[in-house]
Amino acid sequence: MGSRPPVSAARRALLAAGGALATWPWLAGCERAPVEVAGGWVGADAGRGHALRDGRLPRADADGTRRCSVAIVGAGVAGLAAARSLRHAGIDDFRVFELEDAAGGNARAHAMGGMRCPLGAHYLPLPGPEAREVIELLHELGVARSEAGRTIYDERHLCHAPQERMFVPSAQVDAIAPGRWHEGLLPLDGAGVGTLAQMQRFAAEVGTLQRTLSFAMPTLRSRWSTGLAALDAVSFAAWLNEQGYDDARLLAYLDYGCRDDYGAGLGLVSAWAGIHYFASRHGFHVPGEDAAEPADAVLTWPEGNAWLTERLARGLDERLQTAAVLTRITPSRHEVALEVWNARAARPERWLARRVVVCVPLFVASRLIDARPAALADVVPRLTYAPWLVSNLQLHAPLIDRPGPPPAWDNVIAGSPALGYVDAMHQSLRPVPGPTVLTHYWALGGQSRAELKAQRARLLTAPWTAWRDAVLADLLPAHPDLPQRLARVDSMRYGHAMIVPTPGLRGDAALAALGTAQGRLHFAHADLSASSVFEEAYTRGTLAGQAVAQALGGTETSRRPT
Repeated sequence: MGSRPPVSAARRALLAAGGALATWPWLAGCERAPVEVAGGWVGADAGRGHALRDGRLPRADADGTRRCSVAIVGAGVAGLAAARSLRHAGIDDFRVFELEDAAGGNARAHAMGGMRCPLGAHYLPLPGPEAREVIELLHELGVARSEAGRTIYDERHLCHAPQERMFVPSAQVDAIAPGRWHEGLLPLDGAGVGTLAQMQRFAAEVGTLQRTLSFAMPTLRSRWSTGLAALDAVSFAAWLNEQGYDDARLLAYLDYGCRDDYGAGLGLVSAWAGIHYFASRHGFHVPGEDAAEPADAVLTWPEGNAWLTERLARGLDERLQTAAVLTRITPSRHEVALEVWNARAARPERWLARRVVVCVPLFVASRLIDARPAALADVVPRLTYAPWLVSNLQLHAPLIDRPGPPPAWDNVIAGSPALGYVDAMHQSLRPVPGPTVLTHYWALGGQSRAELKAQRARLLTAPWTAWRDAVLADLLPAHPDLPQRLARVDSMRYGHAMIVPTPGLRGDAALAALGTAQGRLHFAHADLSASSVFEEAYTRGTLAGQAVAQALGGTETSRRPT
């Protein structure tokens, strides 16, 4: 698993003192964890997707064919955005088909002990001026308002302080000095002159690239240039090495950022992606040297971005068909045929639509569409998707905290192969700590395609108990009392959670071509931006819905699917 920490005798003693010995189940020589905690797999039904992949679903007969003006394939962020665009254009005659039992895609919610928590995406950075569609949505939902020409965000939706902290284990892991928490995700305690110099140089370089090249969120509003293409052509790791960046702290932080936004490390993502992470938002700031610079503000909710997708799905009613497995999309000159396996009713269905908005990952779309567009066939073999594990840990009592700043919303453990956890109750206004849910994130893309492939296989084949024990082992250095306060662990596995912006992908001509209509098919997914974040998916879906509405001429108003 990327960097695998050695399990020393002292560490085993610490874990045993915590009440349970939870170890990495794939490390040779480790003992099996005698942890008895209820839970299991939740969320996505991998069996449905694999049934489609393996061709095990029956086809529908032509009899009983149903019609709608627009079919939207996929009810993730892009699909829901497309539906919203159609409704705003006065078009009601559409149907949204979703594989899973609920809409939301990677932004769905869960609940444990009466507390809501995310199953995936859990925050939205304050959008920049290029994200016009996202800003409009936030105003519509009451999250933002305009005052004297400025956008003001409702403080109830802004992440409460403290926002971030990092646990740094002591060099000698023992019961006396196990480590401490530090404010922020880039602590500089004990950093030498060389570390600070490299961080200052990197901050200056990001600032220069922001001014001289076009970085925007969403990326479709960037002006592609030879400078961006040069960054896109190499891995971030190779670019950093060429530029002479070798400080361990800086590289660890940059790797964390890549894993957080792209699901894979700096060895697998492009230099464009690594710079884009900072340059399209707030830049890179050396801690303590930008006192006038406000903390990076984000919007968040106990259920994560499901707060947004659930509101986007409201009012769709029968137009949203969940547990619907698309098995074939066949475009023709005058219409598009869709074959659907209705998993809830256990029957095949056939639909005809004038236009189809394809809001699923491109590798899935490639399997669905007969006579694939040339651009789709060309780009799919070059796509890479990162697997993820998201685990929600229900606690019946608050954890005993280590020295340092108080519990934050985002809590990261230095040196961990995972991304840490967020506290679902951090946004509550309760006066004293109590039961909560910790959502632990593990991006499994690694540093190479071979590592990514092995991680995906392990994710899909290892039992839930093995992953549960690995998550506990990751958290126990900071929280040895976790087993005594743990009531349940529910885990969500994503085999293909997000596209990885590998070298050459962002500037790929075939990928860009799919941003325009392909006959009666309109593609709308974050894949088109080579970056799987809310702003990309929402903008792509909104623009595709507007394009379909324009193509239909707004003539399909006030009609419902038959």
